[in-house]
Amino acid sequence: MHRLHFDAPGPPRPAELPGGAPAWLVSRYADVRQVLSDPRFGRAPLYAPDAPALSDVPDLVNSPDLMFNQDGPDHLRLRRTLRRAFTPRAVARWRPWIAAIVEDLLDRLEASPQPVDVVAEFALPLPVAVISRLMGLDEPARDRMRYWSEHAFSDGTHDSQQVAHALKEFSAFGADLLTGRRRAPGDDLISGLVAAADQEGGVPESQLVGLVCGLVVGGHDSTMTMLGNALLYLLGERPETWPRLGADEQAAGHLVDRIIHLVPLGDDRGSARRAATDVEVGGVTIPAGAIVLADCGMANRDPEVFPPGTLHDLFAPLEAPTLSFGAGPHYCLGAWLARTELQLALHRLAARFPGLRLAEPMDTVSWRAATTSRSPLRLSVSRQPPRRPDRSRRTGCPPG
Repeated sequence: MHRLHFDAPGPPRPAELPGGAPAWLVSRYADVRQVLSDPRFGRAPLYAPDAPALSDVPDLVNSPDLMFNQDGPDHLRLRRTLRRAFTPRAVARWRPWIAAIVEDLLDRLEASPQPVDVVAEFALPLPVAVISRLMGLDEPARDRMRYWSEHAFSDGTHDSQQVAHALKEFSAFGADLLTGRRRAPGDDLISGLVAAADQEGGVPESQLVGLVCGLVVGGHDSTMTMLGNALLYLLGERPETWPRLGADEQAAGHLVDRIIHLVPLGDDRGSARRAATDVEVGGVTIPAGAIVLADCGMANRDPEVFPPGTLHDLFAPLEAPTLSFGAGPHYCLGAWLARTELQLALHRLAARFPGLRLAEPMDTVSWRAATTSRSPLRLSVSRQPPRRPDRSRRTGCPPG
């Protein structure tokens, strides 16, 4: 279904970017943490005039104005405007209304004809509803969200001019949103962002627009991707976990941590950085100016940190922090929110529908691909428990 089978991690070695430019691949847990945490490896230098292109098509991910692509004081200034909004304490306050959204969607699932597309009816509307409430977005904005996401995270199938036009429209939407909240602030994330940025001072408007746009699409796309992939993996490959997932909320938390750890968002080789100077990583010198791909998927399978015997035990607590949300100064601010949404969604879905199963073979699933994520376009499921076999009409050999 995904790049779930990884090569064994090892010392840093030469590799290539998608366009063929040389790079270094770093794959061991300690080495990846070093690259993601060491300020000598930066994101901003990836967009210097002499740096090789990371993508052939314009997209939001590679906008220099995006917070993720800032370093040092510029990055810290932007991050300070948001970090209080996504603390575990803040997310805990949101948990009751997130749970209410989950239950409403489950009610709709129960009333819908079978089989049902669980992506269209659950995996997508849940994070869209959550981020829309947090940011105070109206219905038209919700309707455009998928369109903007498809172009913001383009996989190369869209025409470059079409992507550029969509991103221009998206940026105008973000700018209008900021203007509106300055004029009439409310109790929402963007109003808090505007107030924090004004208090911080010195934040360029283009970076604020990039922050708003990143929140709009990143706030729902990543969670939708994780939820869709998790459902395909659990129902298609690990159905034995479904009963316990629905019966035990604490166990569901461990399972969500393992799913996030094991199932990557997409097929990319790793999070890119550029070395500002010669740096030794894992006994190998990475030369100044080199592009480094920190492969979090391989690092998450480092046998020195995550024993092979428990790696695929979905109810075992993680032995070390996962690198799926990154590490260091660029650690994902939305990690706790994503984890909370996934735990509530998967636990309640399994509790309400203990007999949920795929209504089509795994190999017939069509995929949505983007620069940072890959997940089922649709996923047909049936809520009814499997029909017991009629043994009186059974032929052939019993299962061995």
